[in-house]
Amino acid sequence: MSRPLFLYGTLLRPAVLRRFGGEPRRLCPARAEGWCRVGLRGTPYPTLRRGAGTVAGALLRVPPAVLARLHAYEGPPYRLAPLRVFTPRGAAWARAWVAPPWRATRDAWHWPPPG
Repeated sequence: MSRPLFLYGTLLRPAVLRRFGGEPRRLCPARAEGWCRVGLRGTPYPTLRRGAGTVAGALLRVPPAVLARLHAYEGPPYRLAPLRVFTPRGAAWARAWVAPPWRATRDAWHWPPPG
């Protein structure tokens, strides 16, 4: 199995993860240091941007079929990028869906989005 996924946005919502990831999955709390969770330009969704900050999220291990479904949910603006995260057990490498920097706003993203 490949590196775990670092989830930081809408997939942290149990209903969304269940809908696209299938059966309930066990999440491990994690944080990504040196990253900021910001808006994805022109959408209500987040992406990550390198910067002075820490993004709270969770790690998830999935089989290839589930990864394919989650990738379809994430859509074309995103690519899987490696990043180092910190868990209660220590540092680990993971992958996260990250949009190109030009697609990222500088505005912090919160769930639910304001407005």
